[in-house]
Amino acid sequence: MPRLLIVHHTPSPSLQALLEAAVDGATDDAIEGVEVVKRPALTAAEVDVLEADAYLLGTPANIGYMSGALKHFFDRIYYPCLDTTQRRPYGLYVHGNEDTTGAVRAVGSVTKGLGWQQARDPVEVLGDPSSDDIEACWELGATLAAGLTLDA
Repeated sequence: MPRLLIVHHTPSPSLQALLEAAVDGATDDAIEGVEVVKRPALTAAEVDVLEADAYLLGTPANIGYMSGALKHFFDRIYYPCLDTTQRRPYGLYVHGNEDTTGAVRAVGSVTKGLGWQQARDPVEVLGDPSSDDIEACWELGATLAAGLTLDA
């Protein structure tokens, strides 16, 4: 069964709402045959990455960069997963109070180095998430999960 790994750093109610929407999309009843695994960025390990077929990443934008937790995740898995996970799809949602540009760019640089393929434009949310932001995260989760059913 294909597996979607959701790696997230969720320190705020806004990020919790985005995570829940992404998980709801990925686990929608219309999408069958995909296992969805959630891991906090500080506990996700290389085995989680190696066993997954696609990735959904969630992070706050902290001081113009991805969270330290997501950076730590990438530092731990980069070399053990570099050759094995190339061309796998990924998606990203980022929450910031004023700007998300640096965080999106940083994640893009690391995922490019890993050879992962962006499945959809990142969901970038500023301030309190709107209903459109929640819907965009739902669609992001659903798109990644549904894409795995096409490959199965």
